[in-house]
Amino acid sequence: MIQFENVGKRYPNGFQGLKNVNLKIEQGEFVAIIGLSGAGKSTLLRTVNRMHDVTEGKLTVDGVDVMTLQGKSLRQFRRKIGMIFQSFNLITRTTVIKNVLTAFVPDMPWFRSTFGIYTKEEKMKALECLDKVGILDKAFVRADQLSGGQQQRVALARTLAQNPKIILADEPVASLDPITAKSVMGDFKRINEEDNITILINIHHIDLALQYATRVIGIRAGEVVYDGPASEVTEEVLEKVYQGGNKEEA
Repeated sequence: MIQFENVGKRYPNGFQGLKNVNLKIEQGEFVAIIGLSGAGKSTLLRTVNRMHDVTEGKLTVDGVDVMTLQGKSLRQFRRKIGMIFQSFNLITRTTVIKNVLTAFVPDMPWFRSTFGIYTKEEKMKALECLDKVGILDKAFVRADQLSGGQQQRVALARTLAQNPKIILADEPVASLDPITAKSVMGDFKRINEEDNITILINIHHIDLALQYATRVIGIRAGEVVYDGPASEVTEEVLEKVYQGGNKEEA
């Protein structure tokens, strides 16, 4: 469970990124975070794995206060939280399977990681994860030869290889065409349902948020202004979240 208790985030320049956020997210939920650019969507997402530190209140994940974690304990904590980015973050000049295998590097002895020596079990796990997202046939293709949607699936497979309890996805379909975006969102949904992995996705496509997520959190100027079922999001709710802003530029 992820719990925000009066959480705030103030940047060194004084900008208040989050204000008095109170949320409880149970294991296995699929949550879409919506709002205008600069509203605090990415900030909220990145506090969960301590990419951003909270400056007020308390944030706990499975009962652990994330701000108490340091060094090795923080690294171990992050191993259970996968992170997907808009830009894929792949090593494009190497094969798909080698990209997925990098998920094991943090837990490997230095000599194996230095020379890229992987066990049979690790290779089988990587192939299994690629199969799970439907691109097993691309395992030995260079990543830079794949389409954007395929590259995002490689990133998702790499995250799955960590055996995460939580996946944070920061605008994962923003650079994809509408058909591919729907397909990738379908992958997230299936993984959420089959593996009971909590998914928090920061997304500017309102239609995809409502179609695939079960819960929507709307943020405006760092504050949560809507938190409820995707099925109950109305035009009034969207007006409250976007307040005259362009939803297409969110």
